[in-house]
Amino acid sequence: MTQTQSQSTPADAPETDDEDDGGDRPQRIMLVTDAWEPQVNGVVRTLTRVTQECREMGHEIEVIHPGQGFRTMPLPTYPEIQLALGARKTIEERFKDFEPEAIHIATEGTLGMAARAVCIKWKLPFTTSYHTKFPEYVNARFPFVPLAAGYSFMRWFHNSGGRLMVATPSMREDLEKRGFKNITPWARGVDTDIFNPGRRGIDGGVFKDIEGPVFLYVGRVAVEKNIEAFLKIELPGTKVVIGPGPQLEELKKKYPDVKFLGAMYGEELARHFADADVFVFPSLTDTFGLVILESMATGTPVAAFPAPGPKDLIPGSGAGAVSEDLQEACLEALKCDRARCREYAEGFSWRSCAEDFVKNLKPQPKPERRRIWRRIRRLGRPDRKPLF
Repeated sequence: MTQTQSQSTPADAPETDDEDDGGDRPQRIMLVTDAWEPQVNGVVRTLTRVTQECREMGHEIEVIHPGQGFRTMPLPTYPEIQLALGARKTIEERFKDFEPEAIHIATEGTLGMAARAVCIKWKLPFTTSYHTKFPEYVNARFPFVPLAAGYSFMRWFHNSGGRLMVATPSMREDLEKRGFKNITPWARGVDTDIFNPGRRGIDGGVFKDIEGPVFLYVGRVAVEKNIEAFLKIELPGTKVVIGPGPQLEELKKKYPDVKFLGAMYGEELARHFADADVFVFPSLTDTFGLVILESMATGTPVAAFPAPGPKDLIPGSGAGAVSEDLQEACLEALKCDRARCREYAEGFSWRSCAEDFVKNLKPQPKPERRRIWRRIRRLGRPDRKPLF
């Protein structure tokens, strides 16, 4: 919603049904996230692209993220993620200034916890999303932290919100069994312009000097990604790993026959996806795996374990294979038709992802919503005319 639009409607004007339903009406959306650029991961790609799509749809969306002058400290064992400290007062002021119609807290970090506290204090409705199997992630790095403790924290964080958005049916089923509430689907998208089959074989291909077939992994090189499950199996051709991470040097020494190419982005990454013969996704802790769609969009089939994400996307698609035996999945994926992989990926658009996101932001029923905003206006700054 633009400033002109918001000021043209009297503060006490009655709401119409269309206005209250949200639907296609432009909204003011506040997104709070601990994961944002310059971090490079699936969560950041999802949030930045959804933000872009929402703005193109006419919504006014403001983002609170760690790179906005907060005092920060690196997340232990994951220094690329900066945790904002002492952010609550700033978040309160940002909420007052922006007066959001919908609040989405995307991550469970320090910014997410501060925003959650503000929402609960002021009785503001908010939604959350589940991007990573955080308890398994923590347990993989710190085995002395039990899974039960991690899930207790996650239930405490998410069950206080209005809706919890998850990417796949299997994650929804798993979380419901663990006591999570108000779960709603939120699928993902892929940029089919950047990731496309036309990049395959340019100037002989990026892998022209190594033995094929090429089995590729793309992602963070870290223990929670279960990369060694891929590196230790016997496969024909060559294994290639793209990405940074704390395990990089260790795995380089342990697997000298593997090609470790470091971090890549954009078109360079898309060429490597396109020139690979199979993309291998060994993770057991991701909730979706955006790289799966990026690989398929270039025509490269995917091999994975039947974990949340892969088992929702791959079986029956003709675009890859899943199996408890990763070697078997890799060899089976080699047989997939590359044109079918591309066709399947084209069914996932970022615009559809953003539209679902906005629908999931629908606030509390009209009577409750009116009470909330009347109270917020009473608490608001007297020198500013209420926007709605």
